[in-house]
Amino acid sequence: MDSPLPEVPASRDIRELPDELISQIAAGEVVERPASVVRELVDNALDAGARNVLVKLMAGGVRGIVVEDDGCGIPVAQLPLALKRHATSKIASLHELESVATMGFRGEALAAIASVSEMSIASRTADAAHAHRLDARSGELSAAARSRGTSVEVRELFFATPARRKFLKTDATEAAHCVEAVRRHALARPDVGFAIWHEGKLVDQWRAASSEQRISDVLGADFVAESRPFELSFGPLALTGRAGLPEASRSRADQQYVWVNGRHVRDKLISHAIRSAYEDVLHGQRQPSYVLFIEIAPELVDVNVHPTKIEVRFRDGRAIHQSVRRAFIDALAQSRADAAGVDSAMAPLAFEATMPATLYVAEPRPSYQPFSPPVPPTAEQVRLSLVQHEALWAPGETPTAAPAITVVPSFKLPDQDWPLGRAIAQIQGVYILAENKQGLVIVDMHAAHERVVYERLKAKLGATQIESQPLLIPVSFAATAEEVAAAEQHADTLATLGLDVAPLSTRTLAVRSRPALLAATDLVALTRELLAEMAQFDASSVLERAQHEILATMACHGAVRANRQLTLDEMNALLRDMEATERADQCNHGRPTWRQLDMRELDALFLRGR
Repeated sequence: MDSPLPEVPASRDIRELPDELISQIAAGEVVERPASVVRELVDNALDAGARNVLVKLMAGGVRGIVVEDDGCGIPVAQLPLALKRHATSKIASLHELESVATMGFRGEALAAIASVSEMSIASRTADAAHAHRLDARSGELSAAARSRGTSVEVRELFFATPARRKFLKTDATEAAHCVEAVRRHALARPDVGFAIWHEGKLVDQWRAASSEQRISDVLGADFVAESRPFELSFGPLALTGRAGLPEASRSRADQQYVWVNGRHVRDKLISHAIRSAYEDVLHGQRQPSYVLFIEIAPELVDVNVHPTKIEVRFRDGRAIHQSVRRAFIDALAQSRADAAGVDSAMAPLAFEATMPATLYVAEPRPSYQPFSPPVPPTAEQVRLSLVQHEALWAPGETPTAAPAITVVPSFKLPDQDWPLGRAIAQIQGVYILAENKQGLVIVDMHAAHERVVYERLKAKLGATQIESQPLLIPVSFAATAEEVAAAEQHADTLATLGLDVAPLSTRTLAVRSRPALLAATDLVALTRELLAEMAQFDASSVLERAQHEILATMACHGAVRANRQLTLDEMNALLRDMEATERADQCNHGRPTWRQLDMRELDALFLRGR
C-alpha cells in the first residue's frame, strides 16, 4: 500500500525577526562555548594595542569570564555603540574589508555574546578622568574605577538559551579549552604578556619575550629540542616556525598550530602541504608537531570566510601549498648526523628567493649535499684485516655458520670527526655498531640503506616517466563526474606515474596500464586517491608524492637485506653515505635508522661511578 503524501504546510506570512532573536541566531555561529568568548574578547584586546591581557574564569567560563587589557580603551560616548550588531572600529569600506589587518572586523561578537549572557563593559581612555561601566542588558551607564584599558565581564553564559548550555562539557574541560584559546594568542604575540586565572588560582602566565622564548615557555623546552626552525621569505610571503622531528611525533594532532597574519586558522590546504612533507619520514598514523606563522599581504588572503574567522581563503592556494611544503621538506632534510654539535634552536634554515606580487612559485629544485666517498684502505690494511679476522677461529677450525656477532677489525679512518663514527661490529646481520666521540652508535643497516637508495632514486628521477606495464584486461570502475573530469585534465600527469586512465563513458573510467613495480596494488583505490588529490590540490605536488611512493617500493627491494654479513669497508661506506644523505635519520616508512648511546648512558648501564 502506497504511503500517503505529506501534507502541504499552511502558508505563513514573511516577517522580520526581532533584533534579540537575530543576535541569538548570530551567537549560535560565533559563540560555541566559553572558549569562543575568550577568543573574541582577547582578539579585541589585541586590536586595542594591549601589552598585557588578563583572563579570569569561573566554573570553566560558564559562570564567569573576565578579560582585562591595558589597551587604548573605548570613549564613553561609544560604549553603547560597541554593543550594537555590525558596529566596529576596524573597517569602514569594502576596500578595508578586502585588506583587513586586525583580528576582529565583523562587528557582531559583543552583540552576540551579550544576547546569551549577562555582560558589562568597563573602559577608560588615556584622557578620561575615570572609567565608565555599561550594563549590556539594562543599558545603564555608571562611573567605575580602573586604569586605561577595557574590562569585559561575561556572567552566566547561555542562561538565555538553556538548551545550548546542555551541550557544554565539564567545568574542567571547558576551562582547558579556554586556556588553549589563550595559548594560541600567546604563541602568535610574544610581545604581549598573558595571565590566566581559574577559580582564583593562577593557571598560566607568560611575560613578553622573544618568539623563540615564547614557544619554549608555551610548548615546553622538549618541543624546541625535538624540532627544527625554518625561515622562508620572498615577495609578499614570509614563513617562519618550527617543524617537529619525526621521532617526536604524537598519536594525536594536538600540537599543530598555524597562524595567518597572527590569526590562528585551520586550513585543509596547509594541512595537506605539511602532511605531504612528512610522508616519507613519518611512521604509520603518527602525527607531527609544528608551529607555522604565515605572513602574507592582506589583499592576497580572504579572512571573511567563516563567522568565527577560523578559516581563510588564499588568492593563490597553489603557491601557498608549494611554499609551505618546501619549507617543511627543507627543514626535515637535514640529518641529525649533519647537525651534530649544532644548536638547532639557534640556527634556523634560511631560504632566499625572488617572488612577484602574484605569488607565482617556481617548481622546487632538489638541493642535495655532495657525497664524498670514504678513503679506500691500502692493500696492507686489507691484508691485516683478513689475518685478524681469521684469528677469531681456533686453529684448524672451519666455521660452518656466521657467528651471532661478527667482529670485523677496523683500519684507521682519516683523522676526521665522523658524526656516525667508525664501524666496529655487526650484530645478527641486522645492526651495525660504530664508535664516535660521544660513545656508541647503533645502525639498522637495512633501514639506513633503504633511505640512501631512496634519496638517490629521487635525485635521478626528476621528471622522468615511471615505467608502465599494459594490462591485458583493463580495470574499469564507476566514477563520479568530478573523477572523470580530473582524469581528462590530468592525463599527462597520470601517464608520468605509469597510469593510463581513460573515460569509457560519462560515468566510467578504465585503467589500461599500471606502474611496472606495483603488481599487487589496488589500482582502483590508487587511481581514485590520485584523482581526488589532483582535483583539490596542486597536481605537481601530487605527482611528486606518488612518484616517491613508487620509488620507496624500489628502494625497499634494492636495499641490503637482513642477515647479510658486511665487511668493515661496506659498513663504513654505509655510514659515510648516511652522513651525506638527507633525511637519513628515518627510513622511508618513518622508522629511525640509528641511535646514539653516549658514555653517560653506557656508564649507567653498568652502574659505573656509583
